[in-house]
Order: sequence, then C-alpha cells, then structure tokens
Amino acid sequence: MTSETAFLVDFLPVIRRTLRRTGFTIDHVQYFSDALKPWIARRDRLEKFVLRRDPRDISRIWVLDPDGHAYLPVPYRTLSRPPISVWEQRAAIARLREQGRAQVDENALFAMVEQMRQITETVAAKTRRAHREVERRSATPTPREAVPAPPPPTSLPVEGYADGEPVRPFEVIEQW
Repeated sequence: MTSETAFLVDFLPVIRRTLRRTGFTIDHVQYFSDALKPWIARRDRLEKFVLRRDPRDISRIWVLDPDGHAYLPVPYRTLSRPPISVWEQRAAIARLREQGRAQVDENALFAMVEQMRQITETVAAKTRRAHREVERRSATPTPREAVPAPPPPTSLPVEGYADGEPVRPFEVIEQW
C-alpha cells in the first residue's frame, strides 16, 4: 500500500471486530479475502482486529495486521454487491425495521438500498421534468410594451469645472 493511501486510511473511523471463519461482519455486511486465511487458522489466539472503513464507500474495509505494521484491503464477501455509503446502509436498515423486519440480513439490506436508489432516481427524473416544463412555460414570449432605448451618452459637465468642459480620458499614462 502506498504511503499516500496509508495516510488516508489512518484518518478513517476505527471499528474493532473479532475475526470469524467467514471473515468480518460489520453492520450486517460480510467482508472476506483470501489474505485473511492465515489469520483465520489462528483466530482463537488473536485479539480483536482494528478495522477502518470509509463512510462514503463501505465496499471494502482496511484491516490492520496483527503485528500492526500494515493495512490490508478486504472487499465485500459477495463481490457483485454495489458500493454504498454508511448513510444509505443506515437508511435501508431503518426502512427494513419500519416494515417490521426484526432480523436484517445482507440480501434484504442490499435489496432495500437498490429499491431506495430507484425511488430516488424516479423522483429526480420527475423533478427534472417538472423544472423543464416550468422553464418552457416561462420561456414562451409574452407581448411586452415597447421600451424606449436610452439616449446616447453625451458628455456632461463635471461639478467643480467652471467652464463646463467635458471629462476626457488621460492622454499620457505612466506605466511602472
């Protein structure tokens, strides 16, 4: 991992979890990588792992190795799942609970996220269409009264000049 990536990972929120035979589970989402297999074999002797997750994209977590030297990226256990944010995940869990689901599983979670995204896209398309229709209605020409053109600029006398001479631009400008 590049030092730039390691620097960014150091600022992500920390989660502590125990490694299980199937990997890590965080908020109903499972994460797994083949690189975890050596640690899975001795998981009963290891303490909780330090995990970091980007709230904007929870499709992977960063696992600090037991020695504490480097972070290992670990993706979703099911790689076909779309990247989602923590906020989408929490909203989906809340919506599932509102529907009376006592237990939330990963499949239901991602199905709800997809449903919520479709609703958002539909509403956004309708909103865009409504805005366009309003713009079209307001863009139709309405008969306007003829507004007289302003008179051409004339040189007006400047206060303080007794002779009423018009103001003229400088002829010589000193440049530095």
